Amino acid sequence: MNSEEEFYDAETGLESDDSCEVSFKDALVFDSKQVSHGSATQENGVWERRKTLPAEMISRNNFSVWSILKKCIGMELSKIAMPVVFNEPLSFLQRMSEYMEHTHLIHQACSLSDSMDRMQVVAAFAVSAVASQWERTGKPFNPLLGETYELTREEEGYRLISEQVSHHPPISAFHAQSLKQEFEFHGSIYPKLKFWGKSVEAEPKGTMTLELLKHKEAYTWTNPMCCVHNIILGKLWIEQYGTVEIVNHSTGDKCVLNFKPCGMFGKELHKVEGHIQDKSKKKRRVIYGKWTECMYSVDPKVYDTYKKSDKKSGSDSKKLKQEHGFEGEEADEMPEVQETVTVIPGSALLWRITPRPPHSAQMYNFTSFAMTLNELEPGMERLLAPTDCRLRPDIRAMENGDIDSASTEKERLEEKQRAARRERSKDEEEWSTRWFHLGTNPHTGAEDWLYTGGYFDRNYTDCPNIY
Repeated sequence: MNSEEEFYDAETGLESDDSCEVSFKDALVFDSKQVSHGSATQENGVWERRKTLPAEMISRNNFSVWSILKKCIGMELSKIAMPVVFNEPLSFLQRMSEYMEHTHLIHQACSLSDSMDRMQVVAAFAVSAVASQWERTGKPFNPLLGETYELTREEEGYRLISEQVSHHPPISAFHAQSLKQEFEFHGSIYPKLKFWGKSVEAEPKGTMTLELLKHKEAYTWTNPMCCVHNIILGKLWIEQYGTVEIVNHSTGDKCVLNFKPCGMFGKELHKVEGHIQDKSKKKRRVIYGKWTECMYSVDPKVYDTYKKSDKKSGSDSKKLKQEHGFEGEEADEMPEVQETVTVIPGSALLWRITPRPPHSAQMYNFTSFAMTLNELEPGMERLLAPTDCRLRPDIRAMENGDIDSASTEKERLEEKQRAARRERSKDEEEWSTRWFHLGTNPHTGAEDWLYTGGYFDRNYTDCPNIY
C-alpha cells in the first residue's frame, strides 16, 4: 500500500465510508505495512517473515476445562496449572508485544502539531493495542521468572524488550523505544484472572505510558477489563469493558473512553465511545467506533445533533430489537453483530484494524503480526539473550504441533522454576531482576517497573539459566 487512499481502503468487511473520512491537515499517514511474511524463505536474496505457523491449531475437543476449574470459582487463576492444550504458542511477554502492531499511529501522533490531534491519535492507539485479543481464546504461556522477549522492527522504527520481573504475583514489564528517539512506550502488567462459573475475567492491572519526546508529552492509561465467555459450554467469545482514561500530563487534556459491555440484546457489543476534554474540562472531540474494527473522531456538536435525530428515527427499530432479543439458556450466547460502525458525516477516521489472514482460525486466530512473534530469524539465535521466549522448548513444541513434548517440557520448566525458588529460599536469597527495576513513574507518582537499560549492548553474562 503506497498511499493514504489505499491505507483507508483496506478490506475489513466494512461498507465503504470514504466520503466521511477526513485526514488531519498536517498528519503523516504511515501505512500499516503489509510486510511479506514468507516462511523463512528467500526471494531475490531478501529474507521474508513467515505468514503461517509450522502446524495448525491443536484440537481441544477431547479436553474438559470444567474438570480443572470447577473448584476455582471466584479464585485468582495465576496459580492454577492448566493443561497445555488450552494455551496458544506464545508467551504472555510476546502477547504483550502485540501492543506494537499499530506503531504507525505513534509515528502519526509524533508528526502532528496540535495537541488535540495528537490526543485523538493516541486514543486510537490505546484502542488498537487491545484489538488483537478479538477471538483469541487460547491462554498465552505464563512467563518464567527472568524470561525475556526482544522485538526489533527496523522497518517500523522501534525495538522492544520485556522481562518477567515477578512470579507471585506475576508481573511483566516492557519498554519500547523509537530508533530515531521520537518516542518511548513502556509499562508493567499484573494480569489478574478470575473464574466466575461460565466465564473468565481478566483485569490487566498496570499503567501504560507513552512519551512523545519531541513534544515533551507523556500520556498514561490503563487497559479495559477482558472477559472470555462460555468456558464450560458453548462457543467461546470475548468482550472488553470498562472506562479507560488517557491523561496528557503535559497539557492537562484527558480522553475518557467507555468500552461498553455487550448488554442484554448485544446492541453495544464491541462498541467504544468517549470524548476528549481540555484542562478546563471543555469537551473538544467525541471518539467512537468498535475495538474490533475502527475508531472515528467528530466535533461534539455534530455528534449531539446526529444522536438527537437518530433517537427520533430509531424508536421503532428499538421496539423491534427488544421484541427479538436473544435468550441465553445453558450458554452465554454471543449476540450477532447487528451492524458495523455507523459513520457520522464529518467524522475523521483515526484507525482501522488490519485484516487477519484467511487461515487465521486454524492458527489460534493469530493476526499476521502475531504469526511472526515466535519466529527465529536467520542468525537471530546468536544475538538473543538465553532467556528469550523464542528459546522456550514447550512453546516451540506446541507451535510445531507436538502436544506431548509441549506438555512434558512445560512440566519440566515449571518444576525447574520451583526448585530454583526453594534453593533461593534455603539460602535466603532475593531474586534480582536483570533489565528492569522497581521505581516511581515520574508522571503518575505511582510505583512502576522501569527499564534499567543496557539490554541491546548484548552482554548476557548475568542472565539466569531458566530453560
